[in-house]
Amino acid sequence: MSRHLLLFLALLVFTTRAGAQFSLGGGGASSEASLVSEATTVSQGETFTIALQLSHPEEWHSYYKNSGGVELPPAIEWKLPDGFTAGPIQWPVPEVKDGYFGKSFVYSGSPVFLVDITAPSTLESGKTLTFTANASWQICKDSCINEDKSLSVTLTTGPRTEVDPAQQALFAGARKSQPVVSPKIKSSAHSEGGDIQLRITDPGITGAPADFIPNERFAQPASAGGSITHDGDAWLVTLKRIKIDAFENAVPQGTSISGILTGAASFAIPATAIGSPPAKPLPFSAYLPILGGMFLGGLILNLMPCVFPVIGLKIMGFVQQAGSDRRKIAFHGVAFAVGVLVSFGVLSGILFAARAATGAGAAATGWGYQLQNPWVMFTLILLMFVLALNMFGLFELGTSATSVGGSLQSKQGLGGSFFSGVLATVVATPCSGPFLGPAIGATITLPAVQFFSSFTAMAIGLSLPYLILSIFPDLLKYLPRPGVWMESFKQAMSFLLFATAGYLLWVYAGQIGLDNMLGPILGLTAIAVAAWIYGRWNLPHRPRNTRWIAMAFTVIFAGGGFLLAKPPEKSALVWEPWSQERVDALLAEGKPVYIDFTAQWCATCQVNKKTAYTKEVIALMKQKGVVALKADKTNPDPKIEAKLQELGRTAIPVNVLQVPKKDAVVTPELLTSGYLKELFTKEIPEKK
Repeated sequence: MSRHLLLFLALLVFTTRAGAQFSLGGGGASSEASLVSEATTVSQGETFTIALQLSHPEEWHSYYKNSGGVELPPAIEWKLPDGFTAGPIQWPVPEVKDGYFGKSFVYSGSPVFLVDITAPSTLESGKTLTFTANASWQICKDSCINEDKSLSVTLTTGPRTEVDPAQQALFAGARKSQPVVSPKIKSSAHSEGGDIQLRITDPGITGAPADFIPNERFAQPASAGGSITHDGDAWLVTLKRIKIDAFENAVPQGTSISGILTGAASFAIPATAIGSPPAKPLPFSAYLPILGGMFLGGLILNLMPCVFPVIGLKIMGFVQQAGSDRRKIAFHGVAFAVGVLVSFGVLSGILFAARAATGAGAAATGWGYQLQNPWVMFTLILLMFVLALNMFGLFELGTSATSVGGSLQSKQGLGGSFFSGVLATVVATPCSGPFLGPAIGATITLPAVQFFSSFTAMAIGLSLPYLILSIFPDLLKYLPRPGVWMESFKQAMSFLLFATAGYLLWVYAGQIGLDNMLGPILGLTAIAVAAWIYGRWNLPHRPRNTRWIAMAFTVIFAGGGFLLAKPPEKSALVWEPWSQERVDALLAEGKPVYIDFTAQWCATCQVNKKTAYTKEVIALMKQKGVVALKADKTNPDPKIEAKLQELGRTAIPVNVLQVPKKDAVVTPELLTSGYLKELFTKEIPEKK
């Protein structure tokens, strides 16, 4: 069936429904509603339950909180005595019904909706209190009717809460109709080819589940083209997504899924973050370039100035330890290679554990997915940037390689050669060449076997020259002599790493938003200052006090740079584009408007954004119904310029609060959260 036909049918149905809603009683169909309290007397600080009971006409039904379509679920607006608070509606398990455009989740007969009410701790005994619920709901058959009713129940207060025996059966049945909330339920979810796969584990789930009813609009039930299969000790639920509704409007796709797993017993499944499928092995043809890149990167480490000069020293140390026995020399070379392999195994294990902790690997959906995670991106930027600074010569790590190599000559036995391989790894890793950037970036998403195999290839690349030279020590005379060319080579390689860091920073800007890029730019600058201080003053020939001070400033600048550059928390404040027409429309609706005249090149504007709009300020703006508009003059805009002239301002930042039937308030240039809270509280009247 085409979308246009679906749209026509939807319009036809809703025309029918609209006619029913405005007819006298919708052809006689009408629900009965009542408000029932489980308690007759309530006491201070106690929680009791009130039920909204509906009784629908035969063959008519109301809807679950996710109707499955565009229908409206029951809602309650409470009017409670002072100090009382109401919890959310507790929803019974709905039926799954075929509708015009798919599955609907409905209640027929007489559904009961429970709400917990909590009394204040200062409640006095001997009072009579009235609890009012303005309830609304929609019932449908071939057409739909919107119904509402104001209901109330009167209770007394006393020293203890007393339950009404006459209502025990009603409330027991209502609770039995709700899904079981089990603390033992464990769930995980990921996207798989557009579908959602939900894995649910609970030893209390017996028998095969019948269906899964989602709480979110973007998911269909398992019975609508999905499936429920047994997978080990878990149930694997596959749900189809709803991306476009009946009117061809895009359905927002959430980041978590929850719902009800129905069956012999129904279980409430808590909100579960939707990740992405575990990393899948790459085909060998795609994996081979990564393996080759890691191996080549390991080989290139031997050309770094911190490693290359000691190759000969290490091999000659093997020769001296083994005398003229070439077999023993080869054993020393093997022991050295094993030391390198073990060291890389430990380092890659740490990286794999860190990847698992951040979910980078588990979130991989395909090639390059790691670039979708701001924290992975941030880590790669720091890695590439710091390595580039190191290779350029701003600071040096591993400068004691030569002395390490010399000291290893004095160590005896295969254990000394093994330890030599461990230290070679420690010395070489800070000199990672530019070939390792892309290779490591690709390796980070691979499953365990390919992940560790890649780092093993890198370890083999680093240790292979030593192994070959220990087997054929006569080849030492063919090695090029260390010289100035090695420093030039290292600095030339640094520019490739700077370019990689720049590319990653560009992607990072797309993730965190251009408005937040000042922090990473200043943060990377601070990290570069930290590297310069470390490389300039934390040197062996410097006095101890100088080195301690240098380390302190290194930590301060590096830590501050990290905090500035890390991914920011997503702001709950949503800015709409400014236009005078939008302002006029909002004011005509009675809504207050807050306008920020800003630009990317305005440093004070960026400071205001970072410091003034705290969580408390944003919550107050939402409470007051403030609509935030951004007038961005990063590029010339005649309309913004004209508005600024009207306000008597020529420079930005300019922030303006406009409240209906009041004069506009222009704020000071530098904002604080305290000023904004006072401004919104004073200028915007409370909602009635």
